[in-house]
Amino acid sequence: MNCIEVNNLDFYYGDTKALKDISMEIKEKSITALIGPSGCGKSTFLKCLNRMNDLIEGTKVDGEILIYGEDIYKGDVDITALRRNVGMVFQKPNPFPMSIYDNIAYGPKSHGEKRKDVLMEIVETSLKKAALWEETKDRLNKSALGLSGGQQQRLCIARALAVEPKILLMDEPTSALDPMATQRIEELMEELGKDYSIVIVTHSMQQAARISDETAFFYLGELMEYDKTRRIFEKPKRSETERYITGRFG
Repeated sequence: MNCIEVNNLDFYYGDTKALKDISMEIKEKSITALIGPSGCGKSTFLKCLNRMNDLIEGTKVDGEILIYGEDIYKGDVDITALRRNVGMVFQKPNPFPMSIYDNIAYGPKSHGEKRKDVLMEIVETSLKKAALWEETKDRLNKSALGLSGGQQQRLCIARALAVEPKILLMDEPTSALDPMATQRIEELMEELGKDYSIVIVTHSMQQAARISDETAFFYLGELMEYDKTRRIFEKPKRSETERYITGRFG
């Protein structure tokens, strides 16, 4: 089953066309990697999936994006509900300057949950899903800013999971982390991919090859090729794809 269907998507920053006629379907409970050189449109595309680009003045979208059958750019779409359903983890860990507990409880509280026992259960469950519970269970009231970079990124993943999204968007989530922390996040993503639909932007082709089920190659605002990851890396159909993954440009 597909969770996302994109049809003839064009995206503009002012007069600049950043995405050109993108059409693709993203499978549910799988990991989809978006690769391509800097400035090719992959992060712009990712942010279209939960309308984060709405925050940038002068942008325009043509075409449609269906999430579980609903066109998120048509009619009176509830943006808060959309972003609850389609969570986001950014390139650099961005924990709130508050306790570990409050970071996780923030989303459920903002959606109206006030019961302390329920909030504690959400915090524990989310931290366990993010493989961070054992490291934080005795310091929940300490500042999240005291965690290491890798721990902070797992905290941000736990914070996203706390509002029970179906889809998780990740924009280069390991680019600011060391190799050991990167490995932990990759292992976590593979585990989460069993229960969530994950779309990840990555500059690391090795990472895409390791963790993703499908890979999309973007170039100059166009979707050049989209297929099972193994086929993209072993037998790409486009010469541009082959040149990029063999390191001849990018």
